[in-house]
Amino acid sequence: MDILIKAAQFLLSLSILVVLHEMGHFLPARWFKIRVEKFYLFFDPWFSLFKFKKGDTEYGVGWVPLGGYVKISGMVDESMDKEQMAKPPQPWEFRSKPAWQRLIVMVGGVTVNLLLGMLIYIGVLFVWGREYLPAENAVYGIHPSETLAAQGVQEGDKIISVNGVKPKTIGDAQKAIMIDGATHLEVERNGRTVQVDLTPRYNELALDSNEKEIMAVRIPFYVDSLMAGQNAAKSELRKGDRIIAVDHAPVLFFQDFVKTMQTKKGEEASITVVRERDTLDVAVQVNENGLVGIMPLAFDGLVQRGHAFHTVHESYGFMASIPAGINYGLETLGGYVSSMKLLFTKSGASQIGGFGAIGNMYPSTWNWQIFWNMTAFLSIILAFMNILPIPALDGGHVVFLLYEMVAGKPANQRVLEVAQMVGMVLLLGLLLFANGNDLFKWLSGS
Repeated sequence: MDILIKAAQFLLSLSILVVLHEMGHFLPARWFKIRVEKFYLFFDPWFSLFKFKKGDTEYGVGWVPLGGYVKISGMVDESMDKEQMAKPPQPWEFRSKPAWQRLIVMVGGVTVNLLLGMLIYIGVLFVWGREYLPAENAVYGIHPSETLAAQGVQEGDKIISVNGVKPKTIGDAQKAIMIDGATHLEVERNGRTVQVDLTPRYNELALDSNEKEIMAVRIPFYVDSLMAGQNAAKSELRKGDRIIAVDHAPVLFFQDFVKTMQTKKGEEASITVVRERDTLDVAVQVNENGLVGIMPLAFDGLVQRGHAFHTVHESYGFMASIPAGINYGLETLGGYVSSMKLLFTKSGASQIGGFGAIGNMYPSTWNWQIFWNMTAFLSIILAFMNILPIPALDGGHVVFLLYEMVAGKPANQRVLEVAQMVGMVLLLGLLLFANGNDLFKWLSGS
């Protein structure tokens, strides 16, 4: 069921983004009186799930959910319609229009995705605002990953600064290290300030180790909920229990419990809990993935129990949400662009994920705030990826149009066709590589 919910959210996001991206090409094409032969959500090799024709355009839904397309008359695109291109240009065709009009048509999809991402962020901030835990309110410090611990960061260290900058949140500290390549940390340890210098290019080392995150906020582990059908729900554990040990070894924090469970796969564990004034041992079977099905108490619940995890909630009126949403979108774009340099390393390339990795970023329960945040994030990524100067992408077409505007003549038709074919092969190869990575990680359990 979890997989179905994640898949449904991903498909809905993808459908919204694809339809609006293609609309960004479709509308300016129609404004400039260019004929659009097809408008499709998803691809339709051999047959489509649904289609109808209105005017000169066939609208439909394909059966391969890898994107979508508009087929514009008189344009070298993925359809590779050489027969049409061999005929004399017609007034309604793309190739018959001035270069500036064709340029607007080509950048329309990217423009829509970029603006859409910012509009969604504006809406999210207006409706829900933003809540975060300030780094200084991580009162029990952090739980470092194995690679970070090997660099000298210890359990319970409190992050003071990263490369001389005080991070707003623990997540910001992690991004500074993993994306910006920061290597100098200042931490508070047992009331003293300690300097920790990471190995140069530590971020690649962390990626090589396949670590999902390099630091997490240490939180006392109170049971917030027991997942239906999982082993914890079948045991004597109860909502509100505080877990303090596993097999009589102290486990005071949630991340310690997660780490310990990974050593108990397929075994029965004795979990010690404090329930009101009693201390009890509860037997729970651990599944083959090292999970029992417990959700921890969130920050607000911890505050109610006397722990100082006070979060900050930022609310935005309509006018205030506009610049805040735009800035959030630009920060997202900047962070993604900065992370691209890691893709050109062996470590980064191994982390490239396909549809499975993207779908897994959605929660296993439907949450509209997370859904819209994810949709905005993917919209901005789609805008950036599509404007890259790669043949077959919008950016590739833009490059040839800019050449035409500068040179005063269009690129050779054969060059356009070869470039389109090369670009399609490159994109197909990347698609296979990314989804192959997903399959390998699934099979290997990494």
